[in-house]
Amino acid sequence: MASVPKSKPLSLIRSLLSSYVLTGVLLLLLSFLLYKMKLSKNQIHIGIYVIYVLSCLFGGFLAGKQTKARRFMWGGLSGILYFAVLFLISLVLHRGIQTGIPGILICFCLCAGCGTLGGMFS
Repeated sequence: MASVPKSKPLSLIRSLLSSYVLTGVLLLLLSFLLYKMKLSKNQIHIGIYVIYVLSCLFGGFLAGKQTKARRFMWGGLSGILYFAVLFLISLVLHRGIQTGIPGILICFCLCAGCGTLGGMFS
């Protein structure tokens, strides 16, 4: 049975969906920790950034593993698209930008960088 070549955009969508599933699971874990340990606001923000990092590393790793060529580029694209969807949902839900430009840039760099690293590790 011959293997069917995988579409790179489809692989990217799969990696993004996997990243968001991981994000959901990790956010549930963070909310449980918040409930049990009464975490401070700073601890919650750090936890959210850690979730972004882990999710983008995972998504970049999957994107690189599935595409097998220019893994860093597909991993980085996965991280950028992860950020873009996150940013657009935030804009719609909050009807504008709630955080400042530095916070948005930090989040973008974390997502793009970790996606690229995930792709390079694949």
